[in-house]
Parts: sequence; structure tokens; C-alpha cells
Amino acid sequence: MTVTATAAPRAPKLRADATRNRERIITAAREAFVEHGADAPLDEIAKRAGVGNATLYRNFPDRAALFRAVVLHVKTRIVAHAEAALADRSDPFDALQDFVHAAADEKLGALCPMMSGRFDPFDPELVEARSRLEGTVTELLDRARRSGALRPDVGPGDVFVAISQLTRPLPGTSCVNFADFVHRHLQLFLDGMRAPAPSTLPGRAITFEDFQHHTDATPGA
Repeated sequence: MTVTATAAPRAPKLRADATRNRERIITAAREAFVEHGADAPLDEIAKRAGVGNATLYRNFPDRAALFRAVVLHVKTRIVAHAEAALADRSDPFDALQDFVHAAADEKLGALCPMMSGRFDPFDPELVEARSRLEGTVTELLDRARRSGALRPDVGPGDVFVAISQLTRPLPGTSCVNFADFVHRHLQLFLDGMRAPAPSTLPGRAITFEDFQHHTDATPGA
């Protein structure tokens, strides 16, 4: 009996391709939002990502869905930086410094102003990421404080206020190269966190709750 070979069914498009497209869209959207704000054209985002408009809308049916994805992406990356710093068993203050500089590279401040009210701050994934971040950064500070290197009157919210303010674009066009000086001024801030403290800070240490309240649940809140 002769067996007739039949053509194998065409394999469906690899899921990895769809995942890569989604990741490219999120990365492009984040860059566009940082550069142009919340109203960055979705057509331009699709072009940056190297995908068609249909692919963008298939992944993100509206702008709010894209905002949520960008926020979660940034939160997740900042959490990863914090956990990597906590796993570093070298000098506790050096590990804290590494985290602050890495978190600044996520351009948190540029995203803060446009995220308020654009997504559900009680979204389970966002809340989970925020909880992990709070616990990890608090432990980073506690560890540096126990080592005697961190002044006692600094809270985790102080760290995120500094990161947010120093990575927020200034209005106007005269400071287009401001980003070149972010890490320099972050280091000035970090040096001011060292013990022994040369002065007494006004007010009290800022908590995560304070930071979240005043920024309406930003990516790092």
C-alpha cells in the first residue's frame, strides 16, 4: 500500500513574534510620551515600533490601555533595579546609589504629570508592583541606615521626590540639555543623604504614602 504524503498544516505565527511586537510598542510609546507628552500620536508610536496601526490597536484598543502598559513596564523595571541593588551584598550605601541612578534612567519624572487619572491606580498588577517596590526600597534604606552611612531623617518618599523632580523636563526650550546633568545632581542629592548629617532637615521624612498622595499614583509610587 502506498502512503501518500500530505502537507503539514501551516504553523500558527509564533507567539514570540506577537510578544516582541507588544514590547516594541510599549518601548516606543514610552519614548514618545517622554518626548511629546500624553498626546503623542499613536500613528507615530506605531511607526517607531516598526508595526502597523492595526497591530498597535490589536494590542492596545485605546490610549488608556497603552498608558497602563507603559506604567506597568516602568514600575516593573524600577522594581527590578531595586531588587538587584538589594541582592548586592557590597557596601549598602553604594547599592542604594546604584539603584537611584538606575531608576533615574527610567525617566520617571517625565511620565508623572500625564499619568494622573488616566488609568486605575488600584489595578492589581500595578498595586502588586508598587508593594514590591515599597518593600524593597525601604529595606535598601534600612540597610544603609544600619550600616551607619545613611542619615536617619530620610524616607523612601524623599528618594522618589528627588528622582521625579530631577527627571522631569523643564518648561521652555532653554534647557534642552538638562538631561545631561541629571546624574550629577542626583549624586549631589545622594551625598546629602550620607551620615553624619551636616544639618537638620525641615519637616519629616517623606513616606511612600506621602509620595503617592501628592503624585496621584505615578509609575514609581
